[in-house]
This record gives sequence, C-alpha cells and structure tokens, in this order.
Amino acid sequence: MHNRKLVLGGVALTKARANRHEFQAVDEVRDELEQVLIASGFLATAPFKYVGLIIRYGLKNDDKPSYQRINKEYGDLPIAIEVDTHEFMEADYDEVKRLIGTATIKALIHAGEKYKLPTEALVEHRDKFYS
Repeated sequence: MHNRKLVLGGVALTKARANRHEFQAVDEVRDELEQVLIASGFLATAPFKYVGLIIRYGLKNDDKPSYQRINKEYGDLPIAIEVDTHEFMEADYDEVKRLIGTATIKALIHAGEKYKLPTEALVEHRDKFYS
C-alpha cells in the first residue's frame, strides 16, 4: 500500500517514440497537484481514497476522462484520459509539463464535479498555471 492521493501512469496507444521529458514531468505534476488535492480537502468527502489516472498517449485530446468503478479493495478511483501524442514529440520540458498538467487537472476537475467534491482550488490552479 502507499500513501499517495494521486497516482499517474501512462500507456502508449501508438508506436510514437516517448518524449525524454515525460517521466520527470509526470512526477512533478503529480506532486504539485497532489498537494492541491490535499490542501483543498478534495478527498475529505470522496467515496474513494485516491485517484489513479492513466494518461493514454493516442491520437486525440479527450475533453473528459473515462471512468471505471471505484476499487473497493484498494479504495482508488481509476480514470483515464487520452492526449494527442503528436503534441509531445518535439516538445521541450516546459511544454510536456504543461500538456500533462492540463490533461491531469482536466480529469480531476471532471471527477470532482461528478462526485460533487470541491474543485475551486483545482480551477484556480488550472487558471494560474495551465491555461
């Protein structure tokens, strides 16, 4: 078991080469947004203990994530969102971080709205750093 409130992972849906900055950017975005979740009380009334988000590197940018059932054994909400891998191919670190952060915060806000959780801090963070 772990004590994370946000777990990020990725899966390639295409044969495009991964950007060398992705792993570092994913870790930084996870740490940053996890602190926003904790500070805002996002999970205080949630029917899950943490969010597990898979970023699908595909051919389009999803507007909303896809959901699976809350895992009763581990307590996570498994969600996934697709991003266009072409946008990552030649991107520098700052652009990769922005792309991953935008997809992650979009998915978290959608999940918060779906489960009637406080999303104000996420919206403020998105407007300040990812718009």
